[in-house]
Amino acid sequence: MSENYFQLFGLPVGFEVDAEALALRYRDLQRAAHPDRYAGASERERLLSVQQASLINEAYSTLKDSLARARYLLELNGITLSDTDTRMDPMFLMEQMELREALDAAPAAADPFAALAKVRNAAEATERQLVEELAALFQRGEAEALQQAPERLRKLQFMRKLLDEVDEREGDLAHNI
Repeated sequence: MSENYFQLFGLPVGFEVDAEALALRYRDLQRAAHPDRYAGASERERLLSVQQASLINEAYSTLKDSLARARYLLELNGITLSDTDTRMDPMFLMEQMELREALDAAPAAADPFAALAKVRNAAEATERQLVEELAALFQRGEAEALQQAPERLRKLQFMRKLLDEVDEREGDLAHNI
C-alpha cells in the first residue's frame, strides 16, 4: 500500500501536478485493479481489488482538483482544517457580498446571461489568483508559508461555491427560456 496519493500515482509531492501524467497513471492503475480482472479470484482478492479501485478513485479525485489537493497537502503536513473556522479578511468578504448581490440581481438584468458572465469572470479571476497564491505557498514549503494556506483555501472554497451558484442560475435561466 502506498504511503500517500502522490506515491500511489508516482508523482512528486507538491501542489503543481502534471494533469496528463495523472490521467495516464489513473487509467493504468484502474485497469490493473479493476474488479472484473478478479472475477475468478478468491473472495478476499475480489474485496481487495474493490478496495484498491476505490482508493485509486479517491486519490485521483483529490489530486486532480486544486482545492482537494491543497487540503490533502496540508493534512500531509500535519495541518488539519477546521470546518468551523470561518475567519476571513474583511476586504474579501466585502468583495463576496458585492459578487453575491450581482448574482442575485442578474436574473432581472436586461441581459441576464451577460450579467452572470460578469460574475463568473470575476469569480474565476479570483479563483485563479488564489490557486496561484496556494501554489507559491506550497512551493516555499516552510511552516510559516503553510500556516497561511488555510486562509487561501477557505477563500477558494467560497469562490467554488459562488461558481456553483452561477452555474445553477445559468441553468435556471436556460430552463426558463
